Amino acid sequence: MPKFIKGLALSEAFFNEAVKPILDTEFPSLCYSAGLIGPGSEVLGFDTEQSTDHDWGPRLLLFLSREDHPHYSAPIKETLGQKLPYHFHGYSTNFLSFPDGQSTRLDDISEGSVNHRIWVVTVEDNFRYYLGIDLERPFTLIDWLTTPQQMLLSLTSGQIFHDGLSRLEPLRAQFAYYPYDLWLYLLAAGWQRISQEEPFMGRSGQIDDELGSQVIASRLVHDIMALCFLMEKRYAHYSKWFGSGFARLKCADQLTPILQKTISSSGWQAREQHLSAAYHFIAEMHNTLGITVPLPTNVSAYFDRPFKVIHGDRFAAELLAKITDEEVLLLPPYLGGIDQWVNSTDVLSKGSRCKDLWGIYRPK
Repeated sequence: MPKFIKGLALSEAFFNEAVKPILDTEFPSLCYSAGLIGPGSEVLGFDTEQSTDHDWGPRLLLFLSREDHPHYSAPIKETLGQKLPYHFHGYSTNFLSFPDGQSTRLDDISEGSVNHRIWVVTVEDNFRYYLGIDLERPFTLIDWLTTPQQMLLSLTSGQIFHDGLSRLEPLRAQFAYYPYDLWLYLLAAGWQRISQEEPFMGRSGQIDDELGSQVIASRLVHDIMALCFLMEKRYAHYSKWFGSGFARLKCADQLTPILQKTISSSGWQAREQHLSAAYHFIAEMHNTLGITVPLPTNVSAYFDRPFKVIHGDRFAAELLAKITDEEVLLLPPYLGGIDQWVNSTDVLSKGSRCKDLWGIYRPK
């Protein structure tokens, strides 16, 4: 087994040392872009040796113009298959499909054509797959709301090795983060989610439903983490990398121990103590943003019941009051972005399925 190389570095070297020289020789006048964006742990920088078992290796995307793609796609694939080395930095450049046809793994060969993983695509087709729309039309407010953060993260992470088309970097900049008023709306929805369940953890524990109390505490921890991504203007990862992505946030060093204690504590009173500390922390984060007037950062009673809450609805209301965009003001105030109310991977991993849900944002 060769020494492990992070996949993004491997793919960049593969392009510069193996792919680009072939293109320069065989297609000298071709204008193209190349990079590694989209799915894959290596795009996010989370790949380890375990990642090498499937869909990992010397791979990249080669972007052609819409005019050139019909003429050059097949010749480029065939030429690369014939001229690429069988191994690069110790790793096979040949991929074998698993029986399900959905995944691949590296497969050593010593003769014949390389079944490489250099996808020759257009910018339009690639972005259409992730965003579910044609780039020819404007990216609307509803498009933003029905595009999962993980997809936006996948398109804006990774690396562009060469942008001869001069399109990828401007597009990635366009989708770097949400428009301001939409960001306020998503922040409000994040606080509203906390408000919806913050008294339930204690109430479940009070009636000796320890498991139910633990589940609600876990949900609140997730919502706190998701809100932190928004406050730091970072797209949130999907479940597999959610904690790893959170660890990269500025707040993580201080907040992670508090959230871990919340999850591991026995008894609702102990969980409430740690949740209260977490609420105080994120309320201070909110005030530091300077968007609204400073709001109370300490927990207080939920009506006359013995449960301490931060009253997330107050934060939501203040944020919504700062929105001036008329289109954003028409959105359901309780809803938020698609990954704030949908948690099915089968939906969130397919741009077209997400777009099927756009009607829920239609003003009543």
